[in-house]
Amino acid sequence: MLKIVPDPPHSTESPYFLEDTLVHATEYVMCALAVTHQSLTHLPKSPATLVMLTVMHELDATRTLLESALAQLQMSARPPSYTLH
Repeated sequence: MLKIVPDPPHSTESPYFLEDTLVHATEYVMCALAVTHQSLTHLPKSPATLVMLTVMHELDATRTLLESALAQLQMSARPPSYTLH
């Protein structure tokens, strides 16, 4: 059977925008932080506590970097405001 409508052209672009990707990554980091925090409250005297605290520190640093990148992206998307003063 012949196709009447051709297939759309193949796009090499990602279907995700950078801002959406950064927000999504930030949400994953926040979930990981919540899980790590919950694990620490259930096993406060575990030998893995030090490792979990390190993981929380690294995740928090990653969250800060993602939020900074998102803020920079949003600031660059905003048109510059020029004043005469």
